[in-house]
Amino acid sequence: MSTETLQNARRQIEICNACRYCEGYCSVFPAITRQTAFADGDITQLANLCHNCRGCYYACQYTEPHEFAINLPQILAEVRTDSWKEFAWPKGFARAYDRHGVAIAGLLILCVMTLIFLAGSLQNGGSGAGFYAYMSHVVMVAIFAPAFLLPLFTAGISIRRYWTHVGDGRIALKDLRKALQDVATMRDLSGGQEQGCNFEDEDRFTNARRVAHQLVLWGFLLCFAATSSGTLLHYVFDLHAPYGFFSLPKFLGVPGGLMLSAGTAWMIRLKLSADGALADARVRGGDMAFVVLLFAVSTSGLLLYAATGTALIPLLLTFHLATVLTLFLTLPYSKFVHGFYRLAAMIKNAKAAK
Repeated sequence: MSTETLQNARRQIEICNACRYCEGYCSVFPAITRQTAFADGDITQLANLCHNCRGCYYACQYTEPHEFAINLPQILAEVRTDSWKEFAWPKGFARAYDRHGVAIAGLLILCVMTLIFLAGSLQNGGSGAGFYAYMSHVVMVAIFAPAFLLPLFTAGISIRRYWTHVGDGRIALKDLRKALQDVATMRDLSGGQEQGCNFEDEDRFTNARRVAHQLVLWGFLLCFAATSSGTLLHYVFDLHAPYGFFSLPKFLGVPGGLMLSAGTAWMIRLKLSADGALADARVRGGDMAFVVLLFAVSTSGLLLYAATGTALIPLLLTFHLATVLTLFLTLPYSKFVHGFYRLAAMIKNAKAAK
């Protein structure tokens, strides 16, 4: 990580620690007040604890043109993204994705679509019903299982590096429970008094970003639960797709897809209207690519279900599978990984707040 960036972050954090005007805004400021000196690991921890709600910036009396030039959301965003790249394994692709995220994601989708199309052509389609009439279950598992497990493995290495850097040990169950509760409610996007944050409209508090994040989080978890339930039905109960509307995969997947599509579309709009000077401009491409890719995954999945029985299925299936595969292949290098880092930061914060 850049020494200059860390020094600037340390300077601003020390000023905030002396001022303490923003103590009630989010978890970052109580965490700052628990110490008087800040090592590099402490700054990295605070940066990953920050949700970039921006309320502190608009409340601060020391922003430019004041000589202190405080811009805590921006500097913590820079430290945060630097930490993701520093701990990523391997590192090279992570930095390229930041600069050209949308282009890389688009190219990966095209390449994966070609791969899936060729795989389906070589086997002359599958022998089952529904999706499996175009690609067999065996081929899907052979392609997607490694693409899902390997990125999780590399992300695990990254989080372990982070956990070692911030200097913490074992995870207590009660700390994990507290962190998960805060994640579920997006407490740190509430502005401290439940009025919301200032992400999209300067000094006006709104809960728009909090609600959008909750739609994305719970929509993604429902979609993941739908896929998991389908796997259990297939392997444990010998019940194979396609499943009817009143089945568990559809009962979970359709609402999850709708929530994920709505949440990502909302977040795209918020990101386009937000002040770029309060974020890390270096990673704008990768940041936007992640949200657009999530939107493509959820929307193509819904379209695929709506097109059941039509001639559009082969094309939509290929595109949907390509977007899902691209999402997981880029997991350790895209903003997808921020969820793991943020959860780790919140666990450490819960432990330190005792």
